[in-house]
Amino acid sequence: MTSREFLFALPSKVSPAAIEGLETVFHFDLEGDNGGQFTIRVADQKVTVEDGLTDEPKCVVRATGDNFVGLASGDLNPMMAVLTGKVKITNQGEMLKYAKIFGLM
Repeated sequence: MTSREFLFALPSKVSPAAIEGLETVFHFDLEGDNGGQFTIRVADQKVTVEDGLTDEPKCVVRATGDNFVGLASGDLNPMMAVLTGKVKITNQGEMLKYAKIFGLM
């Protein structure tokens, strides 16, 4: 699985009921061969994903693509990844609201 594959699969994995009344924008800025820049938008009980960084994010996630895939697959502990700087999150509270919904915890 690549970081892009994981992120573009989110709309089919997230239940509309789980995001009812929620609205946010995330930027994922992932470096390396397995990386890329992606915007995830949650609005109107839908998750949309697009290439590139658009709109004003409430949260920005920076990591290597490989570290992000490690998080998504459960091979990398989210808490340790943040504490050791392998993953940088600008608004940890916003990420905590969505991490379980997105399958990152």
